Amino acid sequence: MKVVLRNPRREIELTGVKRVGDLFRRLDLVSESYLPIRAGELCTIEDAVDDEDVIELRPVISGG
Repeated sequence: MKVVLRNPRREIELTGVKRVGDLFRRLDLVSESYLPIRAGELCTIEDAVDDEDVIELRPVISGG
């Protein structure tokens, strides 16, 4: 699977990841800090993924 990270932009290739939550653990990222997006749709940490997916991880940004 291809993982696209923002700020700074980089792409990582991973295999063998079964769920979005596994992806966060594998990359050592806090899931609450990113929005996982596949094909324009927001995913949950329970959603299944496969090696053909492209997952974009957008950082959660808040302001006021």
